[in-house]
Amino acid sequence: MSKNSGDTLMAFIAGAAAGALLGILYAPDKGVHTRQKLSFQLEKYREMLQNLINDFVEGKETPLNSEAKSMGQKVVDDAKSKAEKLLEDVDELLDQIKGKNK
Repeated sequence: MSKNSGDTLMAFIAGAAAGALLGILYAPDKGVHTRQKLSFQLEKYREMLQNLINDFVEGKETPLNSEAKSMGQKVVDDAKSKAEKLLEDVDELLDQIKGKNK
């Protein structure tokens, strides 16, 4: 799953939640019924988010944490290659300094 598809998924979920919330709030129903519906939906979303968090903590493979791991590994690999390049540059500079001081 690419970064764009992960962002799209999260945007879709956020949009669906906002749409459901607005639809419930503006529905021509009694306040008691509206609050019950809203509480029910929020409890479902809370449970879904809690399950997602538990999956992240337990290390279960999901599309979101799999993507996060691969992106994290890419950042680590990039930092490692840049650090190795810096070490080479430092070694080269040290060799130049030692060569001029002899």
